Amino acid sequence: MPGPRILLIEDEPSIAEPFADALAREGFAPVVAGSGADGLRLAREAAPDLVLLDLGLPDVDGRDVCRALRRESSVPIVMVTARGTETDRIVGLELGADDYVVKPFSAAEVAARIRAVLRRGGAATPPPDVVEVHGLRIDRAAHRVFVDGREVELTRKEFGVLERLAREPGRVVTREDLMADVWDVNWFGSTKTLDVHVGWLRSKLGDDPAHPRFITTVRGVGFRLEAPEREG
Repeated sequence: MPGPRILLIEDEPSIAEPFADALAREGFAPVVAGSGADGLRLAREAAPDLVLLDLGLPDVDGRDVCRALRRESSVPIVMVTARGTETDRIVGLELGADDYVVKPFSAAEVAARIRAVLRRGGAATPPPDVVEVHGLRIDRAAHRVFVDGREVELTRKEFGVLERLAREPGRVVTREDLMADVWDVNWFGSTKTLDVHVGWLRSKLGDDPAHPRFITTVRGVGFRLEAPEREG
């Protein structure tokens, strides 16, 4: 049986070809894309189990490719870059990457990271219909929201923002993803409307942005709904 299918998005053949061979020797089934556009196309057509994404692509910023991949699927993403600063790593992970590899690296190291990410991910599971966070109850199926047992009336867009955040509690959702998912993927206007709706949403939930109970702003990136309390 073939191993997990790995989509390698790398524009330099001198790197992509030998690295694909190394992945095959490690038991994976590599698929190579030489540009961001080809990578997005193959991500849809080849249904990879994981994407290895080089950030230094010739046609588009690898971070934009990561955003697009994350909008369309939950496929695990391991970013590959020559830049290894803490800020680069944080931004990559906040955009939805599952791990981050800095050049130069060995094929054995990357193979180990791929296996670790695949083990952590397992089968994708849909978000629960009801999410509860510090007294906030979001019933996604019924489109109802309660704070400390009191129902809160939200507009369609306000609920849309909260519901999108509730799909990934504890994880930052970028401004771009919120605009694409709640408004429209082809939205070209100002994202100021997102800030306005988040402000209205916080007001209705009684959430102080200076000391957030539910929604935290991650400056320059997006917003995060606090993670539900763990039982036990």
